[in-house]
Amino acid sequence: MSLRTPAAVGRLLNYALACLLALSASSAFAAGFGFEDVAKRAKDLSAQPYQKPDNALPRELADLGYDQVRDIRFKPEKALWRNRKLPFEVQFFHPGGRYTVPVKISLVTASGVQPVAFNPADFDYGNNKQLDPTKFKDVGFAGFRVHANVNGPGYKDEVIAFKDASYFRGLGKDQRYGESARGLAVDTAQLSGEEFPYFTEFWLAWPSAKDDHLVIYALLDSRRVTGAYRFELKPGTSTLVNVDARIFPREKIDKIGLAPLTSMFYFGENQRSQVEDYRPEVHDSDGLQVHTGSDEWIWRPLSNPRRLLVTSFSTTNPKGFGLMQRDRDFASYQDLEARYDIRPSAWVTPKGDWGAGRVELVQIPSPDETNDNIVAYWVSDKPAEPGKPLDVAYSIAWQKEEPTLPPTSYVTQSRRGHGWIKEQDNTIQMMVDFVGPALKGLSKDAKVFPGLWLSDNGELLERQVFPNEVTGGWRLSFRFRRLDAEKPVEMRAFLRQDQQAISETWSYILPP
Repeated sequence: MSLRTPAAVGRLLNYALACLLALSASSAFAAGFGFEDVAKRAKDLSAQPYQKPDNALPRELADLGYDQVRDIRFKPEKALWRNRKLPFEVQFFHPGGRYTVPVKISLVTASGVQPVAFNPADFDYGNNKQLDPTKFKDVGFAGFRVHANVNGPGYKDEVIAFKDASYFRGLGKDQRYGESARGLAVDTAQLSGEEFPYFTEFWLAWPSAKDDHLVIYALLDSRRVTGAYRFELKPGTSTLVNVDARIFPREKIDKIGLAPLTSMFYFGENQRSQVEDYRPEVHDSDGLQVHTGSDEWIWRPLSNPRRLLVTSFSTTNPKGFGLMQRDRDFASYQDLEARYDIRPSAWVTPKGDWGAGRVELVQIPSPDETNDNIVAYWVSDKPAEPGKPLDVAYSIAWQKEEPTLPPTSYVTQSRRGHGWIKEQDNTIQMMVDFVGPALKGLSKDAKVFPGLWLSDNGELLERQVFPNEVTGGWRLSFRFRRLDAEKPVEMRAFLRQDQQAISETWSYILPP
């Protein structure tokens, strides 16, 4: 007969409770805490004057450089839900350097909401020998990342990270971090300056062992707006994030960007590097793809302009948009460290009717590849007003092997160069390659015609379209002259056969 001490009995009770939480939490949290609870907090917060977050980090943390912050790593063995046989684990980011705004993180369990306490013993401080972790009692977290099995059953890979303001990044199978999403964009590219809302608090819903998704709630706050968010994370070959949000403006805001995406374009096939670089292309995304409410597919190749460039595509009830990395050929990049060829595309699919508005694209000059200089988002024609909460729902798919593409044909590359043949002149030559189901199997004698339009600042000199025997698609080639070098040239083109469009619309702007 074994002797059961009070401590042993307590351990057994704790173990039984943990098992009960793991089995029942996914159904229990819905009754005890959910989106409406976060929405009430956001609504109440919007009725109060804005208070800047307390970011008074200890001096030794605030003064850390980028590499020093990166050297502080969460210990994997301390991960939330480690060894509980659950489909997810969570690791946390340490504040420091530019990450000065702490966020609160709590667990939603069958027994209620439980705060996650910061513990410096959970972190490895690396070469930061000057730091005394025992002084960091309640500094909070800079964010967190979720791990799950996407590349194989034996290891949980990082699939999403929330860190800095309202930014988050996702990963699917065989992908490497590239572009980011945000909770909200406020007055991006406005002369008044951009406002950056922050996710100030998160709630992680305890999953069950059989769940294929993880629910995350977040509270957003800034000077002019608050918001409640529900994220449903579904890792996979393409990792899907379903987003439900309710926005509460504190005052009228002329431009709120919904479902914003942020990426990087330094140089590419349509804009060669201005400095010596062994790499042919450097970018996280090579184009903006838009599926309009009228069922038109549009492809806008990205650029790194000399001056700020803001363009948009108007539509009603958009069916989708995203910053996409279509070129998956390693030979196009030749970068074994950055691996731009496996960085994900991010495709936004709206849920419900979004009404009239525009997909706006912001392209910012960048001297190197360290800056996220590309932003895309949806702007409604109706400005956000206080007292009128805005509900929005959409999904973001982080894609590589399962890209969202037009059903007819689509652009694979847009190449630009000098247009002269024998003598140097000031003309420009464009080569645009299309591939896809509508072109597959067409004979070389098929009557395929280009629909091509240039703005008034471009003088079209010649154009032709012909089969590309290498790709099995068709190539559009045209030569033009820019009339005023200080003004852009806008172009649109598509392929047609028997008066029927058989490709997406290629939409390009040659910056000044």
